[in-house]
Amino acid sequence: MTSPITPLLVGGLGGMELLIILAVLVLLFGASKLPELARGSGQALKIFKAETKGLIDGDDKDGTKAATDAQVRTDAAAGTGRAVPAPVSEPIVVETPREHDVHRG
Repeated sequence: MTSPITPLLVGGLGGMELLIILAVLVLLFGASKLPELARGSGQALKIFKAETKGLIDGDDKDGTKAATDAQVRTDAAAGTGRAVPAPVSEPIVVETPREHDVHRG
């Protein structure tokens, strides 16, 4: 018995399908945004691998800290670091004088 020939890519995607997917991505995001999209995906994959490796090794605290530090360094180096929003606090109420409260003289 011979086994069926398996495609090179997972899911049976061939060259023509990949070209169609690439064309759709170019139409959706534009050619200038694709490198940034790929870079972000690569960084996310690196972080994911570091997290799973930390879980496998049983070193959750050090693995998480290393992955977070690596993400901060790569974001800072790439210039894509996003500002973290400030924590929300209670609004400050400032009372302003009303027109009828102000004495005209």
